Amino acid sequence: MSSVANRIATLIASEIAAKPQQVLTAIDLLDEGATVPFIARYRKEVTGGLDDTQLRNLEERLGYLRELEARRAAVLESIREQGKLTDDLEQKIATVATKAELEDLYLPFKPKRRTRAEIAREKGLGPLAEALMTDRKLVPTDAAAAYITEEVLDVKTALEGARDILMEGFAENAELIGRLREYMRRNAVLRSTVATGKEAEGAKFSDYFAHHERWSTVPGHRALAMMRGRNEDILMLDIEVDTEDLSAIKPAEKMVADAYGITGQAGAADAWLLDVARWTWRVKFSLSLSVDLMMELRQRSEEEAIQVFARNLKDLLLAAPAGSRTTLGLDPGIRTGVKAAVVDGTGKLLETATIYPFQPRNDVRGSQAELVRLIKQHNVELIAIGNGTASRETDQLVAEVIAALPSNKPTRVVVSEAGASVYSASETAAQEFPNLDVSLRGAVSIARRLQDPLAELVKIEPKAIGVGQYQHDVDKYRMARALDAVVEDAVNAVGVDVNMASASLLSRVSGLGGSLANAILLHRDQNGPFKSRKDLLSVPRLGPKAFEQCAGFLRIRDGIEPLDASSVHPEAYDVAAKIVTACGRDLRTLMGNSALLKSVDAKQFVDDRFGLPTVKDIIAELEKPGRDPRPEFRTATFADGVNEIADLKPGMILEGTVTNVAAFGAFVDIGVHQDGLVHVSQLADKFIKNPYEVVKAGDVVKVRVVDVDAKRKRIALTMRKEDSAPRPPVAARSDTDRQKPRSAPPPAKGRNERAPVTGSLGAALLDALKPKS
Repeated sequence: MSSVANRIATLIASEIAAKPQQVLTAIDLLDEGATVPFIARYRKEVTGGLDDTQLRNLEERLGYLRELEARRAAVLESIREQGKLTDDLEQKIATVATKAELEDLYLPFKPKRRTRAEIAREKGLGPLAEALMTDRKLVPTDAAAAYITEEVLDVKTALEGARDILMEGFAENAELIGRLREYMRRNAVLRSTVATGKEAEGAKFSDYFAHHERWSTVPGHRALAMMRGRNEDILMLDIEVDTEDLSAIKPAEKMVADAYGITGQAGAADAWLLDVARWTWRVKFSLSLSVDLMMELRQRSEEEAIQVFARNLKDLLLAAPAGSRTTLGLDPGIRTGVKAAVVDGTGKLLETATIYPFQPRNDVRGSQAELVRLIKQHNVELIAIGNGTASRETDQLVAEVIAALPSNKPTRVVVSEAGASVYSASETAAQEFPNLDVSLRGAVSIARRLQDPLAELVKIEPKAIGVGQYQHDVDKYRMARALDAVVEDAVNAVGVDVNMASASLLSRVSGLGGSLANAILLHRDQNGPFKSRKDLLSVPRLGPKAFEQCAGFLRIRDGIEPLDASSVHPEAYDVAAKIVTACGRDLRTLMGNSALLKSVDAKQFVDDRFGLPTVKDIIAELEKPGRDPRPEFRTATFADGVNEIADLKPGMILEGTVTNVAAFGAFVDIGVHQDGLVHVSQLADKFIKNPYEVVKAGDVVKVRVVDVDAKRKRIALTMRKEDSAPRPPVAARSDTDRQKPRSAPPPAKGRNERAPVTGSLGAALLDALKPKS
């Protein structure tokens, strides 16, 4: 094993609380093509039980450290070719732990364009700079007089050249750069000001028109908000240090001077050198380090934003499924109508329709009658209503229809429609429904995401789901990698029914990908449902390696082998058989017999290949075969009569669904077209540092209205039982860039005013309710 590999393993091990050997083993598995879900679930003995979070962190750091090692080798080779590599320098390069430190060391040797210092050296001014540094009692003007030539016309030019040479040397001092960078990290201030004449245009950034705070503590969401303002030419951002220090020589300038023993008091040359040190800080260090810190702040803020998005996405993907029940999906709209789609328990589309209960048609009774027909004809059990424009009006319409039904009343649920429009226009949707109008595909997606959020949301590009903070402002590659990992982990944690799954869902299974997912679907279409996991080996291009990676995560219900419906990997079926034999039962009768399985001693089934963790997993799976890790289905009930922001009053107690969690609090959908914010200080009666300690996306919560700013569409909520703390500021819309639906426009007055919806549905609806003769 190479020293580089050992160094990487040791460093990662210290960061993820593991042993170097565990890390080395996991790296070997990753390099062989194993996925994180497979390693976490089926190679516990090999890695010593590393979980998926540790493995994801390992995978991320491994990429960075390998890039660092490659760059380290390139830097050493470059300096060696220049003939300037000393033992001391090589040792320093070998021990740096970050790319920034490595580049600091490489800076003096990095090929660069012709500099002012290089031109000064060509004019013979190098000895002058050296003399002034060596003898601090020299008089600079007298010393410079000896260097006047045809190219150096006067003393001033000579001293400027010497200054350029010294400044370049100071600015390439890696140790000094490191000390100054740390000083700035501790003491720098991020200052934001409004650009001249941009006050009205940039009103949404008004909180940052004259704002400053310590760089080291700027929350990521505020930093990204200010950076967005700068990108839109509304704000100007600066990183400052020592601006309020009134000392004759500021601390950062003194650090430069101290690095070279410059006091300004040892003689005329020393006083001149102090000015050079000051100038180096202002012209070289201050600018370059401010750029470094701004980049570091962006990276730090992006990492926070990505983590927020990833966690919210995971919660959304693993939200409780309503199950295999016939569902009516409604995609609300005003002028374009409410799109309706009925899907059966498997998600198969049965029928679509469009109703027009709102202006300008105001066909309330006709719309109600059509809803009743769809419910009765298809025995609809669930109604999923998108939470966009006209959601509450549609919800009210559906509520009155359900109330009028004599029996078999379906359950209505308002669901997030984020990303539905993206799916509707996607290639995936076009392949699924080539002959269905784009506008109706959204209703299908809304219905299916209630049945099984995971199966439907995997069809949508993660960033379009809209549960992050400033996700459109972060590095797209880093975001995509993080979110893809979340989706992969969620899909494999739940498992996939290979005979029901879409290509989008199958492609996220460990070891598959898009090509093999399509091959599985084609095989399924041509040969019928898979009867066993072994049948997967007959799929073209799905070889033993891919089978090993995917088999444990694919489920086959009612197949030849009962274990194919569980998470027990085929490679461990022999172990399961031994457990069954020891219990003296048939496999089918043993599965689910928790009392008997709890009496089994797992240690007696351990062998050279399968250790105690795997045996325990097998027993647990036999107790609850095919168990779904997701919670039970539950919905929020919106308050009657609270449909718009104008209906809200401070003190109201409402039920809602958490749609998004950010570092500063949680957004809650309370049914008024605009989410309210529960500030982190209002999430609980005790101090909460991290909102995720209390809530996650998809939670149903009780909130109390604290403050409402209808004009700015800001709603402040609290979950505190006793409002003993000061009221939080009203939620700023700019704190998140989730794509929220616009509020429904008020109905027009006069003839186009919507007909009132009352408990009496009218003759047309009553006729629809009558049984057919």
